[in-house]
Amino acid sequence: MDYNVLVEKDLRYLWHPFTQMSDYASRPPLIIERGEGIYLIDVHGRRYIDGVSSLWVNIHGHRRPEIDRAIKSQLDRIAHSTMLGIANVPAILLAEKLVEKTPEPLTRVFFSDNGSTAMEIALKMAYQYWVNRGVKGKSRFVSLVNAYHGDTIGAVSVGGIDLFHAVYRPLLFPAYHAPSPYCYRCPLGKAYPSCALACLRELERIVDEHQDEVIGIVSESAVQGAAGMIVMPDGYMRGLREIADKYGVLLILDEVAMGFGRTGRMWACEHEGAWPDIMAISKGITNGYLPLAATLTTEEVYSSFLGDYTKTFYHGHSYTGNPLGCVAALANLEIFEKDRTLEALVPKIRRLSQWLEEFRRLDFVGDVRQKGLVAGIELVSDRETKSPFPREEAVGFQVVYKAREMGVVIRPLGDVMVVMPPLVISVKELDRLMEVIYVCVKEVTERQ
Repeated sequence: MDYNVLVEKDLRYLWHPFTQMSDYASRPPLIIERGEGIYLIDVHGRRYIDGVSSLWVNIHGHRRPEIDRAIKSQLDRIAHSTMLGIANVPAILLAEKLVEKTPEPLTRVFFSDNGSTAMEIALKMAYQYWVNRGVKGKSRFVSLVNAYHGDTIGAVSVGGIDLFHAVYRPLLFPAYHAPSPYCYRCPLGKAYPSCALACLRELERIVDEHQDEVIGIVSESAVQGAAGMIVMPDGYMRGLREIADKYGVLLILDEVAMGFGRTGRMWACEHEGAWPDIMAISKGITNGYLPLAATLTTEEVYSSFLGDYTKTFYHGHSYTGNPLGCVAALANLEIFEKDRTLEALVPKIRRLSQWLEEFRRLDFVGDVRQKGLVAGIELVSDRETKSPFPREEAVGFQVVYKAREMGVVIRPLGDVMVVMPPLVISVKELDRLMEVIYVCVKEVTERQ
């Protein structure tokens, strides 16, 4: 179809997520037609490195033959059947595989279709766990400032990014919010490591003060992603587990963004052995092929729902355990094993670290943060004061549009440039990706 016709229809009918549509309509849109490996290909045939994995979902590249074959084979059987009271073969096999690959305490799998719903399930599951045990008064979660757990009302209630969430505050249930472990802009005015994890101690104070009310601690794993790739300092995740154990509350971890190898381990919580009681996963689970998510929990939590009908977990989705999504996920997990994806990350993580050192030397880069093959490059107008650029200048998006001209698709979080390519990116391709981002950051910031 003619590009101009597509643009007209795009602007007439579509409403893009997390997008100011008046800005979107002010420039020619990028319209993707195909994908190949780590590349996106637009309707004109131009190729772009997929620098953010199509919003953090692509792991093994576009058009993986193994996943294509698995989906086509499943189509010859059945595309979907409900899981309300019945099962299907791919969902059973995937549940088994996920239990094998996730932390040892997690033994039960509840499927849904995206990260927000996986977290919504986690919150409801955690609350009802205490109700089913006959414990009264458990009504509040403790979560973090700068948290992002999705866009459904429960997930937003435990979120903490005002830009995204403030407008919906009248709709939200109350939660306790502990300081973010944002070392570059410490909310407590301290410096790591001399701070002795003061932010974690403040979280413990909140749990201690309200322990009769606290259902559980809710946190992203290792990195607060949507807040700007805020990497949690060493010891923080382990501390969350210790606090949960000390006060007898649940630890609920959101691995939606950082799971499936992004941080160099299969699960980000592995780095410090901070095994959760409930864990939400999605994004990379099907390599971006189909919507799928899962909430995993322990046998203790699961068993509290057994018995009479009043203990039933009355939650579900029409597409829960969709067979096509499940076979895509199974094929994706098989590629992890066949290609030794995690082992192959080591030189790429090292190369990314080397590139980030180059960014540190730029005058308008305030901080760089890395966890595995994930990085955030925070741009500032003044390094001494850490002052951000005025929001109306949209410096992050200026970099994005410049990079697009050079064949790279990235998306910022404010003025934090996000690096999260598919894990299969080669070192040579990674060099090209980082070279483009470097040139664009330098050019855009130096002309402000």
